[in-house]
Amino acid sequence: MVYKFLLLSDEVDNFSRAIEINSDSTFFQFHNAILESVGYNKDQITSFFICSENWEKHEEITLIAMDTGSEYDNFVMDSTHLDEFIEDEGQRLLYVFDNLTERAFFIELKEIIPSKRLSEPVCTFSKGKAPVQLLDIDDFAVNQKIDFDTEFYGDEEFDLDELGEDSFGDVNFDENGREI
Repeated sequence: MVYKFLLLSDEVDNFSRAIEINSDSTFFQFHNAILESVGYNKDQITSFFICSENWEKHEEITLIAMDTGSEYDNFVMDSTHLDEFIEDEGQRLLYVFDNLTERAFFIELKEIIPSKRLSEPVCTFSKGKAPVQLLDIDDFAVNQKIDFDTEFYGDEEFDLDELGEDSFGDVNFDENGREI
């Protein structure tokens, strides 16, 4: 069975790629097919995120094993197969190719072709030039309007004694890490 994925970028309007890959291929094989289709170097740490239909991140599949503690499952690209997480057309993923600035491709499973088998993944459609692989941190700060020269972490006059043992006791977070 073959999966046909469509990749888009929110940085470049006329960019898209279609990649066909066997459903039992690993995320590492998909990672390599993506990098080859856009001409990126293979020397960066990248991740896939399985997403909801609203692009909310769920499971992460990393290029290398991360020490996240025993409470989290650790999925690694070279030992995780696409069909372990993807089984329906319309399934969405993010492929984070620049971890420092969290830039990513938006990916959707457009078609499942049950009677087809490939010898290797193939880019079947290519339109537009891919965004640059890595942004300079200064360029990123300008684009995001972040001023790294200010007191980024808070009040200069912070008094450590103001922080009591129960200061964090009333703070609760939802499953996405947002304060509720």
